[in-house]
Amino acid sequence: MRGWSKRANLKAAAGTFFMMFLCGCTPLNTAAPAQQSPTSLGGQARPTQAVAAPGQLEVPYIPAPTSITLCGEPVPLDKEPVYERFDKEFTIIVYNHAQVYLWLKRMQRYFPMIEDRLRYYGLPDDLKYVAIAESDLLPNACSPKGAAGPWQFMSSTGAAYGLKQCGSVDNRYSFSHATDSAFLLLKDLHDKYHSWALALAAYNAGDKRVLDAIRVDGTHNYYDLCLPLETERYVFRILAIKAVLSNPARYGYNLPTEYGYRPLAEDRVTVSFPAPVAIRSVADAAGTTYSEIKRLNPVFRSQEIPAGTYEIRLPQGTRTAFEKNFSPAAAGMLLAQAGAGSENVSSRSSEGSRTAVRKGKPLRLALATSSETRQKKRPEKKTSHRAAKTAKSRSVKAKKTKVNKAARHEVKRKSKPARPTSHKSKGKAAHKKSKSHRAK
Repeated sequence: MRGWSKRANLKAAAGTFFMMFLCGCTPLNTAAPAQQSPTSLGGQARPTQAVAAPGQLEVPYIPAPTSITLCGEPVPLDKEPVYERFDKEFTIIVYNHAQVYLWLKRMQRYFPMIEDRLRYYGLPDDLKYVAIAESDLLPNACSPKGAAGPWQFMSSTGAAYGLKQCGSVDNRYSFSHATDSAFLLLKDLHDKYHSWALALAAYNAGDKRVLDAIRVDGTHNYYDLCLPLETERYVFRILAIKAVLSNPARYGYNLPTEYGYRPLAEDRVTVSFPAPVAIRSVADAAGTTYSEIKRLNPVFRSQEIPAGTYEIRLPQGTRTAFEKNFSPAAAGMLLAQAGAGSENVSSRSSEGSRTAVRKGKPLRLALATSSETRQKKRPEKKTSHRAAKTAKSRSVKAKKTKVNKAARHEVKRKSKPARPTSHKSKGKAAHKKSKSHRAK
């Protein structure tokens, strides 16, 4: 038995080594360390690291740049704490392959317009990366704190820089308008602090927080200030985005031009609405869809456009059809058309509404008729048992109160002493009585 077990063990060991040979694996203790050339930063050597064992997937290491500028201002990466903060943001971004490719695609749509506005205002080209750090170049972005749009304006700041918010219209979501307002704000902040790093910190955290940090820390250097964690990371995130997107091929990103998102092809028309108009009626007149009008006009945050004058963006080539089919005077009565897409109006009534508009009939009248029909069909509500019980108890209480008031009045009347009758009044009463007897 002992000899047999030895043979079995030898066979098992041989089989194990044979399987490892087929799979291309080697025992972990036989892997030789890789000979890497140490990189230095600030005169300190980096230790060498072992490569992955043969047959295992190796994740390549991508070192962060050792020098970079922000809007022409040098960043002190020679300081170890500053380099580590930058390296953290760079590492998070450079290995986030899906997000980087989405940025590269959206850049082809929005960066030409942003770069044009930067040249107009005479601002540094690096500021275009702020929109990526703020919203990932998404027009409908909105933060839990209420910052909205591609440049993440708070309501008060947006209003101060010309982004009106009235009812369901919010211009913070307009890419072009918000870009102009953002560059005006950044220009004002740079004129105040004379530092792009501090200007960006104030853009993120607010002017007051940056001023308080400067007062407490006694320095005007952003890289030495104690700020909220988000703001301490904010400038380094912009720097990391710039490092990767300014030279994506260096880090293994190669997006063919034809796969990028093209700039939005659109027609623009200015329309005055005397009354609220449903977005769906605008889409029908242009021969497009509700979702397409919403995509091109993110400033309209509800299902209808309020009364007023607006510049409407339409899909390219639909302006002529819109001007031919759309009548602002008739559309002013389309309050009910907005209801056609809501929960309270059925699809059948909405079809009748659109037919009425095509025939030139007032839509409000058509919907009023449909609402009357629905009211007739609607059964009467039955009074619940609890409501009936409450009403009964109230009536009983009212009766008791009435009886109690009458009883109190009777007691009060009986308790009053009888007034003594004067002789004159007695004489008058007797005279009246005799008169009545004569008349009889």
